[in-house]
Amino acid sequence: MHPVISIVIPVLQEEKLLETTLLTYTRPLREQFKVELIISDGGSTDASLEIASRYADVVLQHDGSHRQTIAEGRNCGAAAARGQVLVFINADTVPADAQAFFNIVNEFAYERGKYRRASALACPVRSAPQERSLRDVLFHEGNNLYVQLLNILRIGAGRGECQIVRRDVFEKVGGYRTKIAAGEDFDLFARIGLIARVRFAPNLLVFESPRRFLKFGYFRVLFWWMVNALSVMIIGKSSSDEWEPVR
Repeated sequence: MHPVISIVIPVLQEEKLLETTLLTYTRPLREQFKVELIISDGGSTDASLEIASRYADVVLQHDGSHRQTIAEGRNCGAAAARGQVLVFINADTVPADAQAFFNIVNEFAYERGKYRRASALACPVRSAPQERSLRDVLFHEGNNLYVQLLNILRIGAGRGECQIVRRDVFEKVGGYRTKIAAGEDFDLFARIGLIARVRFAPNLLVFESPRRFLKFGYFRVLFWWMVNALSVMIIGKSSSDEWEPVR
């Protein structure tokens, strides 16, 4: 099977969540939609690689002496990918309905359906239902509306929890900028938006773990999102030297 869609999941010390996440992408589902599953590991020392090897089609391991940015991890996955559409999705994030999700991405890949003229798709994000609170709902719905508005205004935007891009466009803009430690997702879609159409796709809902918000609080996370996005936009690099992992 030559894949049409490549899922790229950057991983670092994700043994707690990884198996549950990978079980979402069942073998029958991947065969139906010609999907390959790529794990790009940033140097895990826990059981992440062992888990990945049981489920993924391709497992990449960073063995450099420097700490790999998530942008580097995604780019490494993209370099190994064979699909014409790249789905970058985090290890703590899964489609709300995998069958419906890949049906839409498959149509996008073959330039059919409502997103046929788009080059990249931004997904709405909500907290996983079993962990969701009222503040999660308020935060995510507000953020989803904000991302949707930016794309209506033809300003490319999309959260890094899940970004879907045509491979040729991804390569044309040079992929993620590897020197950006935080805000690389904002930067990628902003650059794509300058040359092609980014669409917000309400029916491509994904669920993420609220673990970062639970640890740092919504205000602090949102503040650093804004600071890093503005820094990337104005000076071309993030204000944060690294994006602290939460495990």
